Amino acid sequence: MTVTVMCLCVTLVVGMVSAVNLAIPALSRSPLRPSAESVMWVVDGYVVVFACLLIPGGALADRLGRKRVLATGMGLFTAGCALCAVAPGIGTVIAGRIVSGAGAAAVLPTTLALMVGGAPAHRRPRLVAVWASMTGLAAVLGNVGGGAALQIGSWRALFWCVVPLSLVALALVVAFAPAPPRLDRPVSAVSAGLLTVGFLALLSGIVSGPQAGWGSVRVLGGFGAAAVLLAGWVCWELRREHPMLDPRLFTVPAVRAGAVGMALVFVGMFGLFYVNGQYLQYAKGYSPLGAGVRLLPMAGALLLAPRCAVALERRTGPRATLGAGLAVLAAGLGTVSLVGPSTPYSLYALGATLTAAGCGLATPLLSHGMMSALPPHRAGVGSGLQSLARELGSALGVAVSGSVVAGVFTAGLPEVLRGGPGVPTTVPAAEQRLVEQGLTAPGLRHAVLADFTTALDTSMRVLAVLVVAVGALVVAWYPRRAARTEGRRGG
Repeated sequence: MTVTVMCLCVTLVVGMVSAVNLAIPALSRSPLRPSAESVMWVVDGYVVVFACLLIPGGALADRLGRKRVLATGMGLFTAGCALCAVAPGIGTVIAGRIVSGAGAAAVLPTTLALMVGGAPAHRRPRLVAVWASMTGLAAVLGNVGGGAALQIGSWRALFWCVVPLSLVALALVVAFAPAPPRLDRPVSAVSAGLLTVGFLALLSGIVSGPQAGWGSVRVLGGFGAAAVLLAGWVCWELRREHPMLDPRLFTVPAVRAGAVGMALVFVGMFGLFYVNGQYLQYAKGYSPLGAGVRLLPMAGALLLAPRCAVALERRTGPRATLGAGLAVLAAGLGTVSLVGPSTPYSLYALGATLTAAGCGLATPLLSHGMMSALPPHRAGVGSGLQSLARELGSALGVAVSGSVVAGVFTAGLPEVLRGGPGVPTTVPAAEQRLVEQGLTAPGLRHAVLADFTTALDTSMRVLAVLVVAVGALVVAWYPRRAARTEGRRGG
């Protein structure tokens, strides 16, 4: 029963990362009328808090009791979803998402610890595999389940459907989760605060750029604050006797390659996830459920590609396999960058599937290289670093993709929509402006959709170039063969 309860909790907190992307069109059309910047914060407010509090969440669970922290995390997650469901304004939606993200950070590492903590040694590898597979399957369930929830109501229906499921999960945690002894593990609120606020400042600079201007005080202030705060985090961790995440780990090439590569892969994946639902609903006219179902080929690629990676590694070696995975990922993004309003779904599906396949090929190598470079007693740190890199990459992917789309979209709108106060930053806002001005010619709506797909294409090209450029460094850092001794020297 414990495994079932833990898997339910994982499915809920991870599934909401992808499910919300399908709700973007419905949210953008709602009476809240959010800007493109606000929509990005609805997605990223959850992900970045989730990412930055993962390692502190695991440490807090060890110190205060894993069952208690898991129950508290599910409570926060549920409360955040309920707040989003009743939110009177977009600011409240963002606040609810941040609350849910803090809860998710307490849930994810604790579920794994509770699953394997009391299990016999011979069962632990299988339980870890089950937990890892659920994190991948949850993204698929988020797309399909989120689409089904949106199909029966407004964007609020997504959050209303999650609330009772989360309450059931919370009740099951209280009833069935084990309560192992507490561990005296250090927790630093200062470290967690510096890391979280630093990345929020970085994302604020990226997300604010299209509207405020890249040279504005707001954007430059965000980047400056991020640099100061993240540098402060490094200095703080270096001075602590027992850091939660030792920055010196990044001096080990395999760890550096694993962390940067993992973040890079998820930058590409979630940059695409952010626009998937918008393209399939705005340009192709599919329903939310129809859009979710049409993303299932990505799930198949994510499940099959890791098996191919094993065979490819035996034939060509780890570096070549990693390079191939990153190349396939970039090729997928490049293929998506060719779509327009009238492009057949098959071309979009091909690009999305290649992107997922590249992710599936690269991530096992990145994970294995990082864990092999660390001594056994630091395996928990390596696992936490992988989760942190994955979620931060997801947040950065959304920010980069969303900012490029917003900037190119607003710059390319028809002239009739760029006059007057407040240039529309989303497709529904542009369509609403056309209705308000009595401009109902089909050609104008098609021009808006063409402008959106041009913006989408540009964002995918930016991500593809980023994957190629940074990916070359990752491959160069990655060792020809994993070596534990290096991790012992660096750790």
